[in-house]
This record gives sequence, structure tokens and C-alpha cells, in this order.
Amino acid sequence: MTMASTTTAPSSSSRRVSYFYDAEVGNYHYGQGHPMKPHRVRMTHNLVVNYGLYKKMDVFRPRLISPTAMTRFHSDDYINFLKVITPDNMSDYTRQLQRFNVGEDCPVFDGLFEFCQLYTSGSIGGAARLNDDNADVVINWSGGLHHAKKAEASGFCYINDCVLAILELLKKHERVLYIDIDIHHGDGVEEAFYSTNRVMTVSFHKFGEYFPGTGDVLDIGYADGKNYAINFPLNDGMDDEAYQSVFKPIIAKVMEHFAPGAVVLQCGADSLSGDRLGCFNLSVKGHAECVNFVRSFNIPMLVLGGGGYTLRNVPRCWTYETAVAVGEPVKDDMPFNDYYEYFGPDYSLHLPVSNMENLNSREYLNRTKEQLIDILREVEPVPGTQIQTGQVESQLAPRGISMEIDNPSKADGGNSSSNNPDQRSDGRSDGRKEHASEMAS
Repeated sequence: MTMASTTTAPSSSSRRVSYFYDAEVGNYHYGQGHPMKPHRVRMTHNLVVNYGLYKKMDVFRPRLISPTAMTRFHSDDYINFLKVITPDNMSDYTRQLQRFNVGEDCPVFDGLFEFCQLYTSGSIGGAARLNDDNADVVINWSGGLHHAKKAEASGFCYINDCVLAILELLKKHERVLYIDIDIHHGDGVEEAFYSTNRVMTVSFHKFGEYFPGTGDVLDIGYADGKNYAINFPLNDGMDDEAYQSVFKPIIAKVMEHFAPGAVVLQCGADSLSGDRLGCFNLSVKGHAECVNFVRSFNIPMLVLGGGGYTLRNVPRCWTYETAVAVGEPVKDDMPFNDYYEYFGPDYSLHLPVSNMENLNSREYLNRTKEQLIDILREVEPVPGTQIQTGQVESQLAPRGISMEIDNPSKADGGNSSSNNPDQRSDGRSDGRKEHASEMAS
């Protein structure tokens, strides 16, 4: 093997890595011509297996969560709708389809709710595994569907597994950091935690006449959550060097001021060069350097998928990032796998980037970076206030109703005398007891 054919995944030290995957996830289909293809997760898994990376991880099939567990964030009406809607009965639910924004970008397809259960179960199960200190890093490439709202589908996302995983992590950790490197703004997660200082959301995204249209640098949070939403709006053509010049200083400053107990990293691959819907120019290595940098802080980390619409590139990216997470060197020459023909003509893990122009000037990047670092200086060293999800002052979550972290009474099997209301409340293996206020909608 020549040096040229080997790519070394950065490795400072080994980590206990868990990996969640259900073979059924690749069977679901959004419909002909739709850019979102769950099949990419199956392709990724096949590449992970053929690179031998599975030997370095604990591999799990997620235990399916109940619909009730989804109502920790989502409204009862919305979850009940997703459970009953099918392509055959859509005509009976015209009003609800409009109300819940289901039908176009977020189509109704066979097995829709089961698909939602699958990808969400991996994220919540992964968060619980981190809480139990059974892993340092947990990967769920089927997750990361960051656009879904409390009572609305959006941007190919139905259930917001990122929010539900963060709520699970908040049972143990005082502060949780959410980082989003998808090309689209992580609006659903930001909105859910916009008024709390226990979750900081950091998103690097294309901004300006681009879905979802949110994520201005001036959107910094509200009430107790002021300065806890960090947005870096970017223009077309972001390349590796420019991306790292802003990502690393911002994340380093976030770690310094916010000191999270756990991190959720959404690794949408639509920020790669050549994405069907994207307009950035990142290489697989450049994208994965974000994973490597966050990993270097040695904080419990949940790694999720997200966007990514060029079918041959997404598995390349997520397989390499799996290698980075476990700290294993991998060859650039791709091993034979079930989808080998997708990766021609070069059959290599890494692809060259395009020669597109980077429309982000150094002056703009430095100015925005300094603006965000000034915001981060306003962050109190050790925050702590109760969680409220949903839009502030909206019907979805009125100011008077908060989503509290589990603290069941002894009658419910919990420990009401505990001085720490955020610790796991009982001995059940799934650790998911519903609090009365979680049903508020």
C-alpha cells in the first residue's frame, strides 16, 4: 500500500464509541424525485462495515420509543396525526395536512410514522447511553432532522430527534451544546431552546434567499436564553480553510464560556462540495475536521446525520467521520461494498472540490466572528434555569407553561427527595417517565 492511498483519520486517543443503526431505515422512500433519500444511511452503514469500523464500536439496533415519548417536545395532536396519516387516507385529512405542513416538502409516504420512530429512537437511545456513561461518543446517522417544529413538519423533517435527544441529555447534564454544520440553519432546535440558558445552539449556515430563511447573526436568543443562540450566516462557496477559520475559534470560545456537559453535533452533509441542494465547497476532510475538533474537547458527544442530497457523497462523508470518531486510519481506496458502482469512476473515499468562487470575504468572516465572540463574552459562567420549548409567547408554548425535566413523585416510582431534579428519575431501563407539564400544547 502506498502512502498516497492511505488517509489517516485524526486520533488523539481512543474513545468508547457506540453506533445506532436499524436496517429497516433504508426501506423508506419519500417519493419519486424527492431529494431526501433514507437509502443513503444504508449505503453509509455498508461502507462502515466494509471498512471494518464496526469492530471498533458497540453496534446497536435502537429500541423503538413510544409515541408518548415524542410528546416531550411535539404536541399530542401532531403526533396523533402522524400516527394515522397514510397515502390512502390523505383525502380525509385535508385540513390537518395544511395545519401540520405535511404534503409537499414533507410528503406522506408508506410507513411514515415508523420511519420517524426509527431515526428518533437512535438519537434518544444514544443520549441515554451517554447519560449512563456507557460511551464517550454515540453516532446515529439516520438522525439530525433539525427543522421539525413542535406542531409542524418542515424541510423534510417530521420529528425533531435533535430536540428530544437534548431533552434526554438534560436529565443528567446542567448544560448541553448543540452544533449544526448542515448548510441549512438549525431553526427547529434553536426555536425549541430560544429562551433557556441550559442549551446553547450554534449554527453555521448559508443565509439569504435560502431555506429556512432564519439564522441572522442578530438572532441571539430571548429572555434567559439571550446570548445562547449563536448564528454564523454564510454566503456561497465556503471552502475548508475559510470554514475552519471561523468554526474553530467560535467553538473554542463556546467551550470556554458555556462549559457544556454534553454536545450534540449535527453533521448535515449538504455543506459538502457538489451537493444537489447545497452551495458550499467543503471537502470530506474539511467537514470531518469539525467532528475531530469537537471530539478533541473530550466531552460526551452525540453525532447525528442531517441533510445531504448527492447520494454518492453522503456515505463517503459519514463513513470518514465514523473513522474520525473512533480514531482509526482508513484507506482512500474504497473497499468493495454492496453499492460499489455508486462511487465510480475513481472508487475513492475523498473527492476533489470544485473551483467555485468563495463569496465570503476574509473581512466579512473576521467581522462576524468578532461579533459572535463579543456575544459569547456576555454568557454567564454557570447558567441554570428551567427549560421552555416552543416559540416564546406563542400558542404552542405560552409563557405560563414550561417543559420541565423529569422529577416524578415517589408514587410514580421516582425519588422526590432528591436534591437534583435533573437526574435520571427511576430505575427503568428506558429512563423515560412523562411529566404532567410535558403534555402541555
